[in-house]
Amino acid sequence: MEQLLEIKELKVQFFTKRGVVPAVDGINLTIGKGQIAGIVGESGCGKSVTAMAILRLLQSPGKITGGEILLNGEDLLKMSDSEIRNIRGNKISMIFQEPMTSLNPVYTVGKQVSEACILHQNLSKAQAKERSLDIFRQVGIPEAEKRFDAYPHQLSGGLRQRIMIGMALICKPMLMIADEPTTALDVTIEAQILYLMKEMQNQTGASIMMITHNLGVVAELCEYVYVMYAGKIMEAAKVHEIFKNTAHPYTFGLLNSIPRLTENKERLYTIKGMVPNLLKLPKGCRFSPRCNKVMEVCTKSQPDLYEVGENHYASCFLYGNSGG
Repeated sequence: MEQLLEIKELKVQFFTKRGVVPAVDGINLTIGKGQIAGIVGESGCGKSVTAMAILRLLQSPGKITGGEILLNGEDLLKMSDSEIRNIRGNKISMIFQEPMTSLNPVYTVGKQVSEACILHQNLSKAQAKERSLDIFRQVGIPEAEKRFDAYPHQLSGGLRQRIMIGMALICKPMLMIADEPTTALDVTIEAQILYLMKEMQNQTGASIMMITHNLGVVAELCEYVYVMYAGKIMEAAKVHEIFKNTAHPYTFGLLNSIPRLTENKERLYTIKGMVPNLLKLPKGCRFSPRCNKVMEVCTKSQPDLYEVGENHYASCFLYGNSGG
């Protein structure tokens, strides 16, 4: 598969008064053209920071301190501010977690969506409005003309999220980054939004980076998945491999934590311990204090990503030369 996005040894650090926080620590990932890839992990693992680094939207005290982010072979980190502004919303768009914090409350949604067309595609106001109405209809917004003049607070959560998807699609981007786009929605609306995203992706051929903590969303939408923990990638595989042949103990813990209707358990499975403080990371593997398969080597050095199957990798000494 031809690669669209390649992230190589990306490092993002936050320089705080208490010390340097390695929020993303040397990760590698690729997304192919037309592929939907998922990034999964607990809160604070570095998923959203990775997304913000791609768009170069990190704010102080955050800073990209190493690595490359290649879009069609061009390094986004070497681009000027004006060049990256032309990329944002045009070649790479983002669907945020909570539309009410992303949409400006004092402008109509139509004006906000049209703005991208006027800025990136040099359309007139009338042409931009027509294009916006077309995209509203594509994403299933009823009475598109009426909604065009509505303010964000006048729309339901589901409609606001459809507006965000429309805004992300309007300039026909190569890559859409979806940062937990269904977290604030109920399950029936969530299903509609996931179906809509899949349909839109099929129609446009865009690649999608789906950031989520919900493995159900991954199973429904993604083709390939990266499992992150404490700024590192723990496992990477095709979706069916992650579920069928789970390799990393952390991924195994995440999957076992999902309640199943076929099992009658009084207590749900939980991963022991807490996510580590990034200012006080454990020596060796970052998951070792919580791992039920920990070995002596795990507490001394960080494992590489070892190949455990076809296009399936795990950062675990169980599969490396130092393992048992």
